[in-house]
Amino acid sequence: MAAIARELDALVIGAGFSGMHALKSLRDKLGLQVRVYEAAPTVGGTWYWNRYPGARCDSDAYIYCFTWDKQLLQEWEWSERYPEQPEILRYLEHVAQRHDLKRDMQFDTRVTGGEFDESSNLWTVHTDTGEQISARYVIAAVGSLSSTNIPQFKGVDRFKGKWYHTSQFPAGGVDFTNKRVAVVGTGATAVQAIPEIAQQAKHLVVFQRTANYCVPARNGKVDPEVTRARKADYAGVVQRLRGSFFGFEYDFIPKSVLEATPEEREREFDRMWDTGGFAFWLANYQDMFFNQEANDLCADYIKRKIRSTVKDPAVAEKLIPKGYAYGTKRQPLDTNYYETFNKDNVELIDAKTDGVIEEITDSGIRAGGKDYVFDIIVFATGFDAMTGPLKALNLKGRGGRTLDEQWVDGPHSYLGISVAGFPNLFTITGPQSPSVLSNMPVSIEQHVEWVTDCIEAMRKSGKTVIEATPEAQEQWVAHVNEIVNATLMTGANSWYMSANIPGKPRAFLPYLGPAGVGGYRQKCDEVAAAGYQGFALA
Repeated sequence: MAAIARELDALVIGAGFSGMHALKSLRDKLGLQVRVYEAAPTVGGTWYWNRYPGARCDSDAYIYCFTWDKQLLQEWEWSERYPEQPEILRYLEHVAQRHDLKRDMQFDTRVTGGEFDESSNLWTVHTDTGEQISARYVIAAVGSLSSTNIPQFKGVDRFKGKWYHTSQFPAGGVDFTNKRVAVVGTGATAVQAIPEIAQQAKHLVVFQRTANYCVPARNGKVDPEVTRARKADYAGVVQRLRGSFFGFEYDFIPKSVLEATPEEREREFDRMWDTGGFAFWLANYQDMFFNQEANDLCADYIKRKIRSTVKDPAVAEKLIPKGYAYGTKRQPLDTNYYETFNKDNVELIDAKTDGVIEEITDSGIRAGGKDYVFDIIVFATGFDAMTGPLKALNLKGRGGRTLDEQWVDGPHSYLGISVAGFPNLFTITGPQSPSVLSNMPVSIEQHVEWVTDCIEAMRKSGKTVIEATPEAQEQWVAHVNEIVNATLMTGANSWYMSANIPGKPRAFLPYLGPAGVGGYRQKCDEVAAAGYQGFALA
């Protein structure tokens, strides 16, 4: 067994938004010995790995950033409403340099496992470089969408062309010029990539399993006056984000869509559609997620938009979502997505009408008994969300128990930040927290601040071990499920419901309410104020 290479107060896994903030907070506020381990060669997390064409933020840039650096909020200038991946990566590199974060980061190093020692109350963590590190606390800042889902299609290995997954694109990009290209998938990533690839490819075939409800992004330059007003009111912006339902400056329309007249409804729908972004999803009528009749009225508006945009009625019909309620899958933001299917060089193959993908051949894809020839295949098939990245760490808690064993029927956590039987392990934006149903930096900052305050309180009181109790954990799991079961969310085969991974137990992964991000923050604060109620401290 290798000797212990380091002894740390806190070991942070991941150098994206979460890991960077965790390092800054634990090191500079508490003075802890902290080190970040990151598989990539630099900071960025998802913004390092996701380099596919069209990759960009889909939260407005002025709220998709760190709010703890007040001066940088005033200094940094974003080029557009939704910056592209290279610009967000430049921002994160700037933050790392500005706060001297990289001196306590180790790159090109993947955590491969770890065990909690019940005699010393310390974690021993292993890396693929052969190191063993001892740490009091482990902060899993691995991101909710970082464990790639590469579908196990028969024949992938014999394909003679090139194939890529959108989350593992080459750093130098891919030249699609005059190529025959397939894109497999039509989720949020594919909706960004398809219009870009279609501009280069000689012929593009999109393989769709489930049609998505897409709403327009309305990207572009932000009015300088709007930017100035936001910077002048950043304290107010941050306060509103932290108290909001989804971590955006959005509020639901405080009435039922069924109470509105058809004319009023249409005006509101037009207003949200023209605003762009997540407004139609997150600022719609308050009963959209709860009442199927109300949801149908919202969904019908988008269906009418699809039919009016896509010229071929047969193609439009394939693009019309069926069998699930609007808003119950991850909302893709659209920039010329539907218009792309009007191009002569773009073809849509729908699993329900044209047949499913049967196998990858040496020259392309066989679907519905027909062979399609390609030079390049792009898999936009998403991730093993939320639980996947944590299980991949191979951490063993009390009694050598793994998260795989703990979560055999779906995630079990307390507040989405702690797991019973895994002492001193904190999961930033973990399963059963608002996480992916929020503007991520808002939820990341809340978790990092809570963990920092928790460790500070433990140090002041002489405690060295904190662990969720099984009773508090199961009460939280029951609460998470009770809330979501009152909505339409459980009716969709979404990755929110773990439905995109064969064999993964069907369970709702994030936390939805009852008062969203703001209510969840209040609950976490109440737990802390009550001496970390629901946790065992020793």
